[in-house]
Amino acid sequence: MATNKAPSVDTHATGSTLFGLMSSLLDALDKPLVVADRAGRILFANLHAQDTLRWTDETEEVKTNLFRDVLHVDAKGLFGQLEGGEQEINLPVQSTYGSARARIRWLPEPDWLVIFAEPAPVEVPVDQAQMRQTVNDLLQEREITYRNLLAAYLRLQEVNRQKTVFLGSAAHELKTPLAVMKGYYDLMLSGSLGHLTEKQRDILQESKQSCDRLVRLVSTFLNYTALESGKLVLQFQDNDLRDCLNDVVVRWKEAFQRANVHLESQFDERLPIFKFDYPKIQQCVTNLVDNALKHTPSGGRVILGAQTHFWERRVSPVTPPREERRAVKRPHANSVLISVSDTGVGISAEHHQEIFEDFMRVDPSSSGMGLGLAITKRLIQAHHGKIWVDSEPGRGSSFKFLLPTKVEAYSYA
Repeated sequence: MATNKAPSVDTHATGSTLFGLMSSLLDALDKPLVVADRAGRILFANLHAQDTLRWTDETEEVKTNLFRDVLHVDAKGLFGQLEGGEQEINLPVQSTYGSARARIRWLPEPDWLVIFAEPAPVEVPVDQAQMRQTVNDLLQEREITYRNLLAAYLRLQEVNRQKTVFLGSAAHELKTPLAVMKGYYDLMLSGSLGHLTEKQRDILQESKQSCDRLVRLVSTFLNYTALESGKLVLQFQDNDLRDCLNDVVVRWKEAFQRANVHLESQFDERLPIFKFDYPKIQQCVTNLVDNALKHTPSGGRVILGAQTHFWERRVSPVTPPREERRAVKRPHANSVLISVSDTGVGISAEHHQEIFEDFMRVDPSSSGMGLGLAITKRLIQAHHGKIWVDSEPGRGSSFKFLLPTKVEAYSYA
């Protein structure tokens, strides 16, 4: 959760923001551009390339092979020419506008091919030679700009990858010693190692709380790197949502008592048993409850609620007749609505979307890395759900998310 203060720009988000900007700029080019690796897997194709180049199969772009489906050449022969000193190779290709020419260049360091597609050259009258030269000069200048944009895009992609690897490595290195520290704190506070004075107990309790915060931070980093690298696997099993949420309430009860904030639970008696990833949904709710506690003043209240819900989603491009829609007065619930509401300071409307972005903290004075809501959103979307916030400055905030409970809901558009 966040406040209605002016948004701060976190330096960790710079790489991701520029990465997206470069991708958008390359998509805006009116010249087809494709980047592929040595195996022919297409790593990037701007929108113009996707619209104009013809793939021989009807599969998705990520399954298309550059050499087999676009260039129709042998990869070994092509790389043999490039590695032999050829700066550029021109090959004919087919496009939606007829014959075209693919200009192929090799980037040795990442071992990638960069392909620019352009119309095949045609003969022009002599009186148009000067005009053609002018156009060629302009095209060369534009191509230089394209190269610079592509180089910046590739550098940002590499920086983003290195950032993810670093966060994952650092989190793994911290995980084991923090687990040991937490175990010793629990052991000493239990009295197993001897009697503690009141002052000693207070010091150990405060140290344990700091250790718990570090453990949650490391867990956040591990989940973020798993999501970024695409290695996160969800385990969908039949689970009881009420048990999942009650575990969160019990775990956070002591923290709320210390902060003098009342934590209340309101669960529908008809909550169904359905398939979801128990630890991941628990993590989502924990992130929301943690944010609510941080931004709710002493004497405030946080409500964790869950109820059955009918989520009307478009399952067919054909709209049913009005008479049929009116006949269904009480549709059956096909999802659950989970909410975390608080009596905190609230969030301005202009920040309702950006608070779910990576490393975004609307209130620069708040603790945390600005990843909790971003991870929560991705995990909810991985469950085919959606999350949003209802909030106004001075009136608190209510974070809500929907989870489908019906199997057919996972195929909805």
